[in-house]
Amino acid sequence: MRKNRIMFAAGIAFAALGCVAGTVNQGEPSLKQIFKDDFHIGAALNYPQASGKDPKAEAIIAKHFSTITPENLLKWGNVHPQPDKYNFKPADDFVALGKKHKQFIVGHTLTWHQQTPNWVFESAPGKPATKEQLLKRQTEHIMAVAGRYKGQIHGWDVVNEALNDDGTLRNSKWYQITGEEYLANAFETARKADPKAELYYNDYNLWKPAKADGALKLVKSLQAKGLKVYGIGMQGHYGLENPTIQQIEESIIKFSKVGKVMFTEVDIDVLPNPSNRQGADIDATFEFDQKYNVYTKGLPEEVEQKLAKRYAELFALFHKHRDKITRVTFWGVTDADSWLNNWPIQGRTSYPMIFDRNYQPKPAFHAIVNAVKKK
Repeated sequence: MRKNRIMFAAGIAFAALGCVAGTVNQGEPSLKQIFKDDFHIGAALNYPQASGKDPKAEAIIAKHFSTITPENLLKWGNVHPQPDKYNFKPADDFVALGKKHKQFIVGHTLTWHQQTPNWVFESAPGKPATKEQLLKRQTEHIMAVAGRYKGQIHGWDVVNEALNDDGTLRNSKWYQITGEEYLANAFETARKADPKAELYYNDYNLWKPAKADGALKLVKSLQAKGLKVYGIGMQGHYGLENPTIQQIEESIIKFSKVGKVMFTEVDIDVLPNPSNRQGADIDATFEFDQKYNVYTKGLPEEVEQKLAKRYAELFALFHKHRDKITRVTFWGVTDADSWLNNWPIQGRTSYPMIFDRNYQPKPAFHAIVNAVKKK
């Protein structure tokens, strides 16, 4: 029965491709309406989208999404590139767009080991900062950024990717210089900056039991200190077959014991991966090789159906646990926007989203709709 529904959905989607490229089909169902009683549904936006320079994408964003996240605009290197310089204009535009469409606005991210300028970790060029210097900079940064958007940004990825896959703390510069103190300081400061904002821990590969246990331990330790951790963001960077639905479900249940669960960066990579690894460590990059860029002229129908089936199964799971999940966010709007076009190999043609390069819904879109309509 599920197979038949997906095949039917595929026919609808391929018919939709006959529409004028870049227009929103008024007859198609709205995702935010379908999930309005279940959880927020959203997307991560790049700067052209956030600043209103991509009206075709904005039409999708306005119709289908009840929440938005900035892909890069609020990462430290973008918003605070130099000690005495903040670049708030892109983030201001992003927040204004969310207000315009009455969306739940998420900030990403206040503390991360990537895309943070070297000066943050140095007392002088090439010389490490002291623990006191680094914690002071972290505090000032969070107060400035989260404080600016107090009451406007509704939830923050306070700390991003602090764990290794075995559940131990990542040996980042944050950890090397401050030990575990930067974690508590981040959540304590974020609460001071905006006491009403939801505060999250966010990471990838949280379907792996060891890493899930590490995240659980981390959040419990912060909560034991009296700190506010609203929930855990599970980045949904998945493949067509892995991880299994059971593995994802086990982590949902596990994390629901300490707070709410969010799926924060959902996409499905249909291309072969040179390392066969799972996750989203942006350091794991490879030289271009054509054998890992196999669908340059479009996605074969067989693979399109596999993608649709995978999305249907994921959203059936999310819907099943809608009492535990508060948000599901795609990491991008269309295939053209996805970071997977350039990771782990630059220059690939990737197809991980539910809207194609012509801003049209794919079979995966309709498979999601059908998967939950039948419930």
